[in-house]
Order: sequence, then C-alpha cells, then structure tokens
Amino acid sequence: MSNYFKYLNIGHVEERWGFYITTVGHSRIYPNENYPNNEEHPQNHSFSWNKGRILNGYYLIFISNGHGVFESAFTDPVTVNAGTCFFLFPGVWHRYKPHSISGWEEYWIGFNGKYAGELMTNNFFDPKDPFINVGPNTDLLSLLRQLLSIAQTSSSGYNQLIAGITLQILGLVNAVSMQQEDGQDATAKLISKAKFMMEELLDKPVDIEKLVRELPMGYSKFRKAFKQITGEAPNQYHLNLRLNKAKILLSSTALNINEVATQTGFDSVFYFSKLFKKKNGVAPKFFRSHNN
Repeated sequence: MSNYFKYLNIGHVEERWGFYITTVGHSRIYPNENYPNNEEHPQNHSFSWNKGRILNGYYLIFISNGHGVFESAFTDPVTVNAGTCFFLFPGVWHRYKPHSISGWEEYWIGFNGKYAGELMTNNFFDPKDPFINVGPNTDLLSLLRQLLSIAQTSSSGYNQLIAGITLQILGLVNAVSMQQEDGQDATAKLISKAKFMMEELLDKPVDIEKLVRELPMGYSKFRKAFKQITGEAPNQYHLNLRLNKAKILLSSTALNINEVATQTGFDSVFYFSKLFKKKNGVAPKFFRSHNN
C-alpha cells in the first residue's frame, strides 16, 4: 500500500456529530530513513526525538511491520513490535520512532469530539498503559484500509463514514484487549499471521510458497492447515480478498474500472472483470451502478 495521509478540516457539522476525525494516514518507514518527516505534516504535528510532542486530540497508531520505541510522560521507553496498537492522549507528552535497522509500517487515526472524550476517559483505554497487542489482526487491517480508501475519495458525508469506521476499530481493539487469543494453538497463530500478510498484499498477486518461507512451517503442512481453518486454499483466499477490496473500491470511490483493477493487483482489466463476474454474478460496471 502506498504512503498516504490527510488532515481534515473540521466544521460545525463534524463538531455537532460529537466524534470526528482530524487525520488519517499510512506510512512505510524504511531502515535508516529519517523519522519523522516534518516537512510533510502540519507544524502542530511535527516533533523531534529530543523534544517530543504534545497534541490536543486522541490518536490510535497501529504498527503492522517492524519495531521501534515509544515513551510518554506516563511510561518509560517501551519497545513496540509489529502487531501493536498504542494511543496518544491530549496534553500528554510523548515521542516514538522506528528502529533504524528494521524501520516500521504505521497506520494512524486522529480523532476528537465530545463523544470521543467521553469514550476515551471511561477506562476503556489508559494513558498510563496505552499499548494493546492485537497481533496480525486481519479485521483491523481491513477496517484501516477501508477508512483510508473512503478518506481519499472525499465524497459527500465521508467525515461521518470514517468516524463510524473508527468507532468500529476502537470497539475491535477494546475487544481484543479484553479477550486475548491465549488459547489459540501454534498452528492457528501461524495461519493468522499468514492471513495478515496476505491482507497487506492486496495490490499484487502473492507467491504463496515464498510467503510460507517466512513461517516456521513446511509448505504442504501450511496448505492443509490453511484450508482446514479457513475453508479455502491459500491462493483462492487471497484472490477473494482482492475481489472483496475491489467491491469496496467500486462502491465507495470514484476510481474507474481500470484503476480498481490495478489497485487490486490485476494487470488485465478483462481478466479482472471476468473473475469479478464469476465471483459476484455481475460485471464490475453493473455492480457499481447498483451500489452507489
């Protein structure tokens, strides 16, 4: 997924809604890359590691790859690994950065409002312990990608749509914090990791055998276990993820059919249309005309 960020203008409608989004984004920070790139962001969001930063709203940051460090007025420096969400709270000094050797991939949402304040101060999330290990959570990644796709289109009413998705994300993260998957066996955890890796690669076909080399599991065992758990072969599962993303893009963005095909990893719009129709019973153009 390409780097993208957006800072939203907040008007009376958003304030009256009681829960509004101030910024969304995704960024891949490569090893030894400068962080943060303050030239890309407003002055009130820029910071240096030496000085840190204090913000006025609430923020959720999800690290999907790599690792780094986080420190705040309430916490000593803590290593942040892939699969970790952490929260920033208004008025609380903080700083964070990826490790220079690994870099990291981050998603973020800034939010505020009367209802946001009530929610975040009702002991669901704690500024003294702002970390939640969600692991390779495909539901979270899917919601974050959906939110970013809608934010990019800026269609009428999108502020309220992404506010709703953010509430879904907060609900999901809270549920994970209350009910960690400690009982999940080792094989199921590896399959969850593989599903997460596939979710991150929706803009291209995936070499499943190459992907499995990153897991401590043989390819034959992986294929068998994957189908037992998901009900689908790995390649079919990933194809369905891409076609489902295409449905979201067709119904919530103004991208043309060629652009949707490209963003879901199809070199041929004809092949994309053929597979889309086979799965959904209608061509992409027809699906869009009845879902907009």
